[in-house]
Amino acid sequence: MAKLVLIRHGQSEWNALNLFNGWVDTKLSDKGIQQAKDAGQKLAEKGLQFDQAYTSVLTRAITTLHLALEEAGQLWIPEEKSWRLNERHYGALQGQNKAEAAEKWGDEQVHIWRRSYDVLPPLLEASVAEVEVQGKTYPAIDRRYADVPADELPLGENLKVTLERVLPFWDEKISKDLAAGKNVIIAAHGNSLRALVKHIENISDDDILNVEIANGQPWIYEFDADLNVTGKEIVE
Repeated sequence: MAKLVLIRHGQSEWNALNLFNGWVDTKLSDKGIQQAKDAGQKLAEKGLQFDQAYTSVLTRAITTLHLALEEAGQLWIPEEKSWRLNERHYGALQGQNKAEAAEKWGDEQVHIWRRSYDVLPPLLEASVAEVEVQGKTYPAIDRRYADVPADELPLGENLKVTLERVLPFWDEKISKDLAAGKNVIIAAHGNSLRALVKHIENISDDDILNVEIANGQPWIYEFDADLNVTGKEIVE
């Protein structure tokens, strides 16, 4: 019986500042570092052994994966990074303070942008290589995306589009590992993981809006040979 563990990255610098993050490459806060370590300790306590790791190309997810695996004594396992596991791209909202955005556009509109399944946020006019916020510059669409076709680089995404981006990676990589009986760990982001959860559990478009994945909280799935979910645990 194969197992899949999903971990949302620990709190990021921009999570702590209440900013829309998306594809902008921020680091973990001190709290986020501890959350990632705590997740690894919980996995170690459960005796979980992994065969393959996946993460996005964003630092906060990569760091979370490494810290968790180090705590679990499995930093050595094979690892693959993919832009398809990136967070949802928040378009022109990236770098905006969520409270200030609500004042500018209204609570209801911002809530729709954040929580609707298929409503897009305000889009960027063009991809940018870096974003400056509060006097500090952060990487955005840089050379890590050099091999991604230009027409596949988003200017803004909703959860529906995020799912469409993630699914090819599930089909080509993750599901095949699980079908082969491998235990897989994925450290990624709130919305890319929600997209996977929607697919794995066959959750409706409406019900997925109520699903929340906390920073640094492992979700453990068990699958049978046909990739039917036979068990699920959210580790507190």
